[in-house]
Amino acid sequence: MTIRPATRADCPGILAIYNDAVLTTTATYDYEPRTLEQREVWFDDHARDGYAVFVAEGEGGRIVGWSALNPYHARPGYRFTSENSVYIAADMRGQGLGKLLLAPLIEAARRKGLHAIIAAIDATNEASIRLHARFGFVHVGQFKQVGYKFDRWLDVAYMERLLE
Repeated sequence: MTIRPATRADCPGILAIYNDAVLTTTATYDYEPRTLEQREVWFDDHARDGYAVFVAEGEGGRIVGWSALNPYHARPGYRFTSENSVYIAADMRGQGLGKLLLAPLIEAARRKGLHAIIAAIDATNEASIRLHARFGFVHVGQFKQVGYKFDRWLDVAYMERLLE
């Protein structure tokens, strides 16, 4: 398994993992799969603005997971805060890839000069909550029934990691 900075050529693999999560999980509250063009624009925006994207590359060059720093809000007062994303291919979950992808993201946030990383996690996603806690994220709040997917209301847990 290789963890490395993503390239634009990784967008199809990143997209496949994300779209599977859209269709089968509450890890994202998107309803419609994204297109490759949308994912490439997302990647180009991240590259232009210095937001890191990492991939886990498995056998045969298959992208089996990815992580990203994302803008938290567009207003300039939030420029030192980022929201993170970590997604793992369905057949690779539970094998420790999340920790391999989250560690370099935290270091990239430090290099970018960020002060805080926010994780907005579906409150039933215990694996993601444990992963973030393992890396020093603390629970700072929970919004009740702010998401709706698969015919049910969903709570969002917010975790935060301050960078020293």
